[in-house]
Amino acid sequence: MRNNLNSQAPKKATNLSLNSELLAQAKRLNINLSATMERALEKEVSQRLKAEWLEQNSAAIDVCNDLTEKYGLFSDSHRVF
Repeated sequence: MRNNLNSQAPKKATNLSLNSELLAQAKRLNINLSATMERALEKEVSQRLKAEWLEQNSAAIDVCNDLTEKYGLFSDSHRVF
């Protein structure tokens, strides 16, 4: 499943509440908060979209797996592994 985010989309300012000690360390280490947060959000959104997709499609996946288990795959006679 691909995440089709537009990397050229405009940035939007937002406010966050962060642990003050963690923020101080991040600033001392010159960590780019915007880039770091964006990467973390991309990962979290991707994981949640995957979980959502699996939940929405679990019944169809189960049916497909049951049919495969019952009847096999059309290519079973041609497999060499």
